[in-house]
Amino acid sequence: MIVHMRIDNRLIHGQVTVSWVSSVGAEHLLVVNDEVSKDPIQKQMLPMAARGVKTSVFSIDEAVDYVKNSDSKEKIMIIAKFPSDALNLLENGLEPQEINVGNQAPLPGTKYKMVTKSIAVTEEDASIYRQINKKHHLTSQMMPSNSKKSFIEIIEEKGL
Repeated sequence: MIVHMRIDNRLIHGQVTVSWVSSVGAEHLLVVNDEVSKDPIQKQMLPMAARGVKTSVFSIDEAVDYVKNSDSKEKIMIIAKFPSDALNLLENGLEPQEINVGNQAPLPGTKYKMVTKSIAVTEEDASIYRQINKKHHLTSQMMPSNSKKSFIEIIEEKGL
C-alpha cells in the first residue's frame, strides 16, 4: 500500500528520513525516476542517505511492477523526482493515499517561477500538476507539522 507520494527533486534528505517516514509510517522508500535508476552511484548512495530505512531506487516500470506484485500490507512511500514521474506512476495504475509536492529546486536553463520558497514551477510543470490533480488531490506541505495547502491554488495564485 502506498501511504504517501512526495514529489521532491532532492530525493532523500533529512526531512524525508527524519520527519516524513515516521509521520506516514513508511516501511519502504521507493525513489522513482528513470535516469536516477540508471546511475550506479545514486543507486548506492540514496539507500545510505535513508538512515536505515529500507530503500529501493527504481525506474517507473520497475516501481509499477514492484508495487503491483508486493505484499499489500507493506507501507510504501514513493519519492518521485519530478511531477512527470508522479503522473506516469498514476497513469500506470498506482494509487497513493496522498500526494504532496515537497521541494522542486529550479533547474538551470528552465523558465520557472518560484511559487513557494522551495518550489519552482515551469508552465509545463503546471500543466502536469493539473493532470495529477484530476486523478488525485494534490497538496503542498513542507513538513508533516505544517498545514496542507491545495497545490493547484498555490500555482494559480502565482499566475500559472
